[in-house]
Amino acid sequence: MATKLDNRKLKAFIKKALEEDVRDGDHTSQACIPKRQKSKAKLLVKDKGVLAGVAIAKEIFTYLDPKAKIDVIMDDGTAATYGDIAFYLTCNSQALLKGERLALNLMQRLSGVATLSRKFAKATKSYDVTILDTRKTTPLLRFLEKWAVTVGGCSNYRDGLYDRIMIKDNHVEAAGSITQAVKKVQRYLKKSNLNLDMTVEVRNHKELKEVLALNANPRVMLDNFSIEDMKKAVKLIGDRLEVEASGGIKLNNVKAVAATGVDFISVGALTHSAQSLDLSLKIID
Repeated sequence: MATKLDNRKLKAFIKKALEEDVRDGDHTSQACIPKRQKSKAKLLVKDKGVLAGVAIAKEIFTYLDPKAKIDVIMDDGTAATYGDIAFYLTCNSQALLKGERLALNLMQRLSGVATLSRKFAKATKSYDVTILDTRKTTPLLRFLEKWAVTVGGCSNYRDGLYDRIMIKDNHVEAAGSITQAVKKVQRYLKKSNLNLDMTVEVRNHKELKEVLALNANPRVMLDNFSIEDMKKAVKLIGDRLEVEASGGIKLNNVKAVAATGVDFISVGALTHSAQSLDLSLKIID
């Protein structure tokens, strides 16, 4: 089930995005289209994938024209194919053209993320594993891209640096060791009165054993482990800690990773490698 969009954040984003594109006016439309003219348009799907952003398009056009009417044919999360019509839009013509590019840019990008996420979700549906996104998102679009991940059927990990402890290789190098990094984090959390979950990245079995010897209860992230090393790590950890696989996860190997018995698989590709869906908005009346 898709997470719910933060409506206040969405409206603030729409305002800023329109300011970037419109500034002091859409002079082309203002020059050749009467101010009070209305038009009807259709959102045409010219590709195969999963739709995401219909609700966002509705917010964009009603922001520009409060009297805009959108007849939704295909909701977010619907599988679409070439020739499908996602919705019909009737609104002020100038408003339609002001919002057209913003709506299309977002829908195309987010539908691409949802489409790829759906593929990963389907590939691992037979396994008791959760596919997670990462922070590898477009700056300022993270809340929308992470929403699209859930539309596609995968799950969100941390939103940012502020809501989870994640000790990675650079933290370990800077702190001196995994043990030192974890102890410092524990002291920091206690002093700051923070209750944050922790993930510790390990690069080999030596580091894994170091984590297992600690007086801590983190999730272990197996970074770039081979399938065989992953199986050995899962067996060694047993049910003591949550296990996450990360690094180089693609559609052609995600099923093999899931079969090792890990609890989570984090996939940066969900957002950084998604290909936009081809969509267009065409005035028909």
